[in-house]
Amino acid sequence: MKTLRQVQVGQTATVVKLHGEGAVKRRIMDMGITRGVTITVRKVAPLGDPIEVTVRGYELSLRKADAEMIEVN
Repeated sequence: MKTLRQVQVGQTATVVKLHGEGAVKRRIMDMGITRGVTITVRKVAPLGDPIEVTVRGYELSLRKADAEMIEVN
């Protein structure tokens, strides 16, 4: 299983599945990250947290913990 956290800067991945429960999963989905959407990793902060991605044409910052809940291929 490959997560969004493992995607390198400049690479693009497609969301396969969202892990997590309840409010956390709902918050990720409310940000536009759903199954089948394409995500491009733009930047990673020096200590690895947060990760800046492009989703559905807009930029979004995610925590490492949230990025690990997003399974990609």
